[in-house]
Amino acid sequence: MNTMQFSIKKAFPILSVFLFLTVFIISSVKFLESHFIDSNLLLGANIFFLLISIISMIIQLKGMHHKNPNVFVRSVMGGMMVKFFCCIIAIVIYVYASGTSFNKRGIFIAMFFYLIYLATEVFTIMKLNKKTNA
Repeated sequence: MNTMQFSIKKAFPILSVFLFLTVFIISSVKFLESHFIDSNLLLGANIFFLLISIISMIIQLKGMHHKNPNVFVRSVMGGMMVKFFCCIIAIVIYVYASGTSFNKRGIFIAMFFYLIYLATEVFTIMKLNKKTNA
């Protein structure tokens, strides 16, 4: 089994988080609205984090099998930087695009989603790295 290739099986934990959060958001729309939290913002953030997590995971998987172990470390750090800067850019775009309807609570919850995706991605990559080195 070539672990350098990206597959649905390797992305299953990230896809599971996406599915769980999507179901949670959709089933909690009334609750979120009663607390002035934009569910559309959360759904958009969930899709955004899924996409950048997959991109980051692909970058890390490519670096995992390089002869030089520093390449893997650089790919992990590079993936984190890409995700971080994409998040900052997305927030800045949202702030300017939303104008007066800016939803601060939604942004804070979306950043919590970021942490969930980050933890899942790190767990998955570490697990794959153990399988590769075993």
